Amino acid sequence: MDSNASNASNASTGSNASSADRGASATTDGNAATDRNAATDPKGGTGRVTGSAGDDSGAFVYTTYIRTTPDELWKALTDPVFTRRYWGVAFETDWTPGSAMVWEEGGRTTSDPAQVVLAAHPGRLLSYTWHTFTPEWAQAVGIGEDVYARLAQEGRSKVTYRIEPAGDMVKLTVVHDDLDPDGTIRRLVAEGWPALISSLKSLLETGEELPEVPR
Repeated sequence: MDSNASNASNASTGSNASSADRGASATTDGNAATDRNAATDPKGGTGRVTGSAGDDSGAFVYTTYIRTTPDELWKALTDPVFTRRYWGVAFETDWTPGSAMVWEEGGRTTSDPAQVVLAAHPGRLLSYTWHTFTPEWAQAVGIGEDVYARLAQEGRSKVTYRIEPAGDMVKLTVVHDDLDPDGTIRRLVAEGWPALISSLKSLLETGEELPEVPR
């Protein structure tokens, strides 16, 4: 995945998300950052990071507001027609809790019995485990051997999307947890999700995803 998704997928890790902030003005973790973020105007289109640097779970939390509907956002999170555009990733699954997920990225597929849908409530909540880091995946998305070696030693994480109506907008909260607070995945996720979600927001609001940010 060598693009916005790469970082999220690179920690997704290694593609569209690898780009660092695609226009969403996410701030750094910590109480001071949280205070600043709390003043952010949702209609301004900025996203905010609310994960705590002192959180032992290592969770990364990112919130943004998108001018769309819950159903359209759900489609953008699950339909390959959308995910390929802003993420460079496609999922093969029936989106039923417990069902396996096959990730396709960079022309390579990654499958593992532990890659599963955890929860799926259309228009409200989606959660699944993160993909397995394989040598083939690393090569496809341009991840170096040293970074891959560190990723392969970390445990499996998961991501949850919370979708809430907010007037004529939708509030999207992305929670990526079960992370090592000091791990490589956590670092890549922090770089990747703001870029990826900014591109998703642009696609839904303007019909065009954002260009990949040079790494």
